[in-house]
Amino acid sequence: MMTWISPAEMFGKREILSVESVFKSHPKGCLIILSSTMDSPLGFRILKPFLDRGYRVTAITPNLPYLLKDTAGETWLEEILTGKRDPGKISLAQNLSNLMRLAYLFKFGGVYLDTDMIVLKSFKRLRNVIGAQTLEPVTRNWTRLNNAVLIFDKNHPLLLKCIQEFALTFNGNVWGHNGPYLVSRVARAVEGTEGYNFSVVTPSAFYSVNWVEIEKLFKVPRTEKDLKRVQVKVLEMQRRSYGLHLWNKFSSKFEIEEGSAMDKIVTDHCVICEKVTAS
Repeated sequence: MMTWISPAEMFGKREILSVESVFKSHPKGCLIILSSTMDSPLGFRILKPFLDRGYRVTAITPNLPYLLKDTAGETWLEEILTGKRDPGKISLAQNLSNLMRLAYLFKFGGVYLDTDMIVLKSFKRLRNVIGAQTLEPVTRNWTRLNNAVLIFDKNHPLLLKCIQEFALTFNGNVWGHNGPYLVSRVARAVEGTEGYNFSVVTPSAFYSVNWVEIEKLFKVPRTEKDLKRVQVKVLEMQRRSYGLHLWNKFSSKFEIEEGSAMDKIVTDHCVICEKVTAS
């Protein structure tokens, strides 16, 4: 499952790459995109090349009251809609995306992916998993989680706890407070508690390249030293990573140079395989 809160015409080549990678590793999978804009004639045309090849993908306008029914999010949504709760300065749609992924997985279970995640291998072995973004250098314990990938069973208590935390501590003025920082707070609070069975995987699983370093994958290495570093990183991802987060907020301005690591990653994980350079 993915969410898309922007206009359908902005669902571009980078997002298509993410969808392609899902089906490269899960050819019999089913992908639902929660989006009112993609649930449209234009959205259908964008996804039609996948449908023509037999892949199961559809866009559905999310029914938030239904998804949040009988959770703390139900009251929060009512307060937002009636003006009793301040949505804050950050895009409400962005915070709704954070909430929708939790609510959908709690009600139905499955996998959530950001649209800037390239799937590198099958997720079949993963269950009730969330990825660490950073580790403490000495102890190697996780210090921050990220909600760009969530893999959980239906009715998992961690998801319900996250929805409760969202409603109780919502802050629309601090980036990440209702997203990655939220799942970090909740996971830290319940980790090891009976009934909350989940695993935190190391950054190598999904976040092996951070947002500062991601540009290097898009560029052809200019020196022997840079080439070796990129080769080592790509080999590490091939062995240990399930996905690669592209950090589109930072990387969307980078073109994929022919012969770069990203060029090879895209080629190896596409199903339609139209050449992509810019976003």
